[in-house]
Amino acid sequence: MRAVLSTRETLLRGFLVSGLGMVLAPAAALAHGADQESGGWSFSGVILIPLGLLLLLYTGGVARLWRQAGVGHGVAWWQAGCFAAGCGLLVAALLSPLHELGDRLFTAHMIEHEVLMVAAAPLFVLSRPLGAMLWAFPAVLRRYIAGAVRQPFARVAWRGLNEPISATILHGLAIWSWHMPVLFHAALACEPLHWLQHVSFLASALLFWWALLNGAARRRGYGASVFYLFFTSMHCALLGAILALSKNEIFVAANPSAAQWNLTALEDQQLGGLIMWVGATAFYLTAALILAALWIGSGSRAVKKIGSGARSFRN
Repeated sequence: MRAVLSTRETLLRGFLVSGLGMVLAPAAALAHGADQESGGWSFSGVILIPLGLLLLLYTGGVARLWRQAGVGHGVAWWQAGCFAAGCGLLVAALLSPLHELGDRLFTAHMIEHEVLMVAAAPLFVLSRPLGAMLWAFPAVLRRYIAGAVRQPFARVAWRGLNEPISATILHGLAIWSWHMPVLFHAALACEPLHWLQHVSFLASALLFWWALLNGAARRRGYGASVFYLFFTSMHCALLGAILALSKNEIFVAANPSAAQWNLTALEDQQLGGLIMWVGATAFYLTAALILAALWIGSGSRAVKKIGSGARSFRN
């Protein structure tokens, strides 16, 4: 148990140090400027209602669990902190002035997406909130939900989605599909489609990080996770490079306010592409290095254990 906790804490420190500052620094700067320019915070029920329900279930479940098992048992303090930080990032991305600015400035839109996919999603996955939220329900309903999840169809479907290769493909499809100019412009023109875009980014990222950190890849020692993180970093770098190096304004309709930030439409697109190319890629690669270190460390411990067992057998 202590070894697992140490692994979790190592992952948490690595993700927080390498990613949050990188993502939130430009986001905070743009949000500050957006607040001066456009109108401050939005309070959309599309976000507030699901987020409020999420917080209610989580806090209610943790409170009930801690009353029965003791504070810090079942859900560690650091996991609760990850969940709170993830919720805060959702607010920053979807309710702060950054969201409204993202309708007009491509760079802000790109930062919003990266906050969802490389900051909020891994924090939620590290917090493992589903078990805690299940405790918010009465015991009878908890047993019913647990029984439904154990049904063969649900188990097979989850096993397929939880495979690193399928989760990586789905996440990659979400990223590339929504960055096709036709779909990107359609999302900006249609509010329900815009929210569907955000949901698909966050949902696919949650599935991706869960498969790599808590799923089959973890049971195999994180080796597969390193490969899929590297692969994701490469295709995100390719998309970012296309946007950053393009001489054509692919997303012209997405940034009519670029001049207010002393940017041309092309420069706005190039800056957004650079954020994906350098920022997101660096985060994925840093995560891959952290998991590679854990993988190598677990292998070394296994070798030492085998060697110790062999010596004991000879003696």
